Amino acid sequence: MSAKPINSILFVCLGNICRSPLAEGVFRAVLAERGLEILLDSAATSGWEVGSAPDPRSVAIADRHGIDISGQKARKVTVEDFHRFDLILGMDRSNVRNLRALAPAALRDRVHLFLEFADGKARDVPDPYYDGPDAFASVYRMIREASETLASRLEAIASAPDSGQASSTM
Repeated sequence: MSAKPINSILFVCLGNICRSPLAEGVFRAVLAERGLEILLDSAATSGWEVGSAPDPRSVAIADRHGIDISGQKARKVTVEDFHRFDLILGMDRSNVRNLRALAPAALRDRVHLFLEFADGKARDVPDPYYDGPDAFASVYRMIREASETLASRLEAIASAPDSGQASSTM
């Protein structure tokens, strides 16, 4: 990760009703706990669910942890998002492939796999849509752990001295 501060993050999954709204809500809560403010949003690589509220099972697992995501509405990623957000995190490898295909060439380096970027583990956040409440609870835990790690990394970047210049004393 570069030492450039990250001021905006977009979380992306296939439909923007299960994983990415949950990631947006969880990360917003983690940032609030730490007194940090970053522009956050979530979106979909598909247009299937545009305008829909998050899946009731995502709303329920978030609510169980004191996080309200019920007001979010699904939307599709736009080319403007690649200019607006410093970091675009796909929930799985398929999302990342689709995002990189859509991204202007000069901005593809903003797209990363969420868990890999957060904690170095090249794993997908599995889509719980066709599974039961246990899958949503598991996805919540994965997102919460990765969000804590990512917030710590962002804090470290924000508190690091300006590293735009290479040190000649090292």
